[in-house]
Amino acid sequence: MSGPQCCANPPTLNPNSGAGHVEKLGGLNTYVTGSPDSKLAVLLISDIHGYEAPNLRKLADKVAAAGFYVAVPDFFHGDPYVADGGKPLQEWIKDHGVDKGFEEAKPVIQALKSKGITAIGAAGFCWGAKVIVQLAKREFIQAAVLLHPSFVTVDDIKGVEVPLSILGAEIDRLSPPALVKEFEEALNAKSEVDSFVKIFPKVAHGWTVRYNVEDESAVKAAEEAHRNLLEWFAKYVK
Repeated sequence: MSGPQCCANPPTLNPNSGAGHVEKLGGLNTYVTGSPDSKLAVLLISDIHGYEAPNLRKLADKVAAAGFYVAVPDFFHGDPYVADGGKPLQEWIKDHGVDKGFEEAKPVIQALKSKGITAIGAAGFCWGAKVIVQLAKREFIQAAVLLHPSFVTVDDIKGVEVPLSILGAEIDRLSPPALVKEFEEALNAKSEVDSFVKIFPKVAHGWTVRYNVEDESAVKAAEEAHRNLLEWFAKYVK
C-alpha cells in the first residue's frame, strides 16, 4: 500500500514558510491563509510529510489568492513522517491512521462553518486523499480533489457524493494508471456525481507538492495540477 514512492523527494519542513499563520482550528494546529471574511473555504490535507512542507503552503497561498480561506491542519500532531532516523513507515502509518484523520477532520469542518463559511472544497495528497474520499459526502463538503492518492479503493470512490476530481501520475505504484482508470469507470457509472479524471504523463507519485523548485519541467507539471484543482473549486465551491 505504501512504499518508497511515498517517501521520495521529502520536503525540508519549515514552520515559518508561507504567507499565512498557524492557529488552532477544530482542536488542531492549522496553517491558515486567505481572507477570514471569505464565505468559501478550501481544506488541504497533506501527505505523510505534514503541514509544514513549503510547497504545500505555497499552494495554499495560491488557492487563497483565488478568493478562498484556506486551512491546512496538522493531522500528525507535530509528528510527520521523517525518513532518516524516524520510525519505519509502516509503524508510523499505524500510529497515524487515515480513519483517525477522518474523525479529526470533522471538528475542523465544523470550525470553518462556525466562522460563517458556507461552502467548502477539500483536496488531499497521498495519505490525505484517503481522508478526503471519506469526507466526500454532502454533509461535510461541496467538492473534492484527490492528488496522487494512497490507500483509496474503488469502493471508496463508489461512496462519493460530491463532485470529485482525481489527478493521477503515470509513474505511481500507489495508484497506478490502471487503478485510476477503475476509479474513472466507477465515477462514470454515477451520473449524479460530476467528475474529472486526469493522468499526468511522465510524472511520479507526489509530483504536485514534492517537486524540485529548480526543475522547470517538474514545476510546470505541478502548476498544471494546481490549475486543475483551482478550476474545480471555482466551479463547485460557491
